[in-house]
Amino acid sequence: MTDTAPRDLDPEDEKLITLARASRARNGAREGAAVRDETGRTYVATTVDLPALRLSALQAAVAAAVSSEAETLEAAVVVTAADGLSEDDTAVAADLKTSTLLLVAPDGTPQSITR
Repeated sequence: MTDTAPRDLDPEDEKLITLARASRARNGAREGAAVRDETGRTYVATTVDLPALRLSALQAAVAAAVSSEAETLEAAVVVTAADGLSEDDTAVAADLKTSTLLLVAPDGTPQSITR
C-alpha cells in the first residue's frame, strides 16, 4: 500500500527521519537514509560517491545493517530532493522485506509511505 500523504507517523519512524536529515546535512550529501532492523537497531548513511564506489544512501544504510546481521527491516527512511526512489532502492528495500518505506523531503516533510 502506498499513501502519498502520510499522517501520524510512529515516533520511532520520526526518529529515523531526524537521523537521516541530520546525517545528510552534516555530510552535505544528496541523500540521507536511516533504517531500523528487526531488533530495533538503527543504521544511518549518506550517499557514497567515490570514483570506485557509488551507493545511494539507502544502499549504504542497508549494507551497514546487513553487515551487522540484520535479516529484515522494520522501517527505512530516505531524505532526498528527488521525486521518488530509484528502482535499485526499491529493490534493496524489498530484499530485506522492509515493512515501512518513507520518502521524505529535505525539510522533513514526508512525501510518501509504502507499507
